[in-house]
Amino acid sequence: YGFTDCGSGVLRERRREGGSSRDPGKNQENGLRRRGICGALRQRARRHCKNVQGSGAGSDLRARAVPGYVRRPEGDPCQIRRGRLPYLTPDYRPGTACWEEVVENIKLLGEVAKGYGIQLLYHNHDFEFLKVNGKYALDELYDSVPAELLKTELDVCWVNIGGEVPAEYIRKYAGRCPVVHLKDFFGTKSFWKKEGKSGKMYELIGIKSTAPKRPSGFEFRPVGSGMQDIPAILKAAEESGATWVVVEQDNPSMGLTPMECIEKSIQYLKSIGY
Repeated sequence: YGFTDCGSGVLRERRREGGSSRDPGKNQENGLRRRGICGALRQRARRHCKNVQGSGAGSDLRARAVPGYVRRPEGDPCQIRRGRLPYLTPDYRPGTACWEEVVENIKLLGEVAKGYGIQLLYHNHDFEFLKVNGKYALDELYDSVPAELLKTELDVCWVNIGGEVPAEYIRKYAGRCPVVHLKDFFGTKSFWKKEGKSGKMYELIGIKSTAPKRPSGFEFRPVGSGMQDIPAILKAAEESGATWVVVEQDNPSMGLTPMECIEKSIQYLKSIGY
C-alpha cells in the first residue's frame, strides 16, 4: 500500500463564508500545483525504497520508507498538510493473513506522519466492508488506530456499495472526516439480496462471499446522475466537519467524454447551490 498526498487530483472545496458559497467549478490552485510536486515525491519514495527489504508480508517496506518519503528539505515548495493511504492491493486486504499487520503498520505510518506535521487519512473502497471479528474491517481499522493518527477519507460510492447509507456513515465519523469523496453510480437494485440493513452487492475476486456484491449494470455516473442522495451527503459532510469534497468519477459513462462528465457534475452542484 502506498502513501500519497491528499492534493493529488482535482479537489473542490466547499466553504460557507457569510452565507455565500465558493463556486464549485473553480479549480483549487494549490491542489493542482501539488499534484505535480507529489509525482516527484513518489519518485523519491521509489528511490528510497529500492534497497529496503520488506518483511514476509511485504507491508513493512512502506512503513520503513516513510521517514525518507515525507521529509522535505527547507525551502521545498510542497507544504503537505495531509497524506492518504489510497488503496490496498489484494494481498493486504481484510480477510487475508496480512490484514492485522497492515492495521499495525497504518498506525506506525500515522505516528511517523504526525511527527512531520502531516495528518494521515485512509481512503476506503468496498472491500473494507467485509466483516472481521463481527464488524466491518473499516470500522475495526478506525477503532484500532487513534483518531489523532488516522482520519477518514470516505468514498461515498463504496460506502453505499458496502451496504451503508452514506450520509449516516459520514455522521458516524463526525469530527474525523476532513475529506469526503463525492461519487455517484447507477446499478440495478432488483437482484440485491437484502440481509438486514445492508445489501450484499459486490463479491471481490479472491475474497470470500461475505464481501459485498456489485449491482448488475453497475457504472460510475456524474454527480447527480445516479442513485446517491447528494444533497443529504453534502449536508452530512458539512455538519460533520468536512472541509473538502473530491468530485470523483472512475470512468466516463452515459455516452459522455471525461470532460463532459466533469462539466455535468459541476452544473449539477451549481444547480443545488454549491
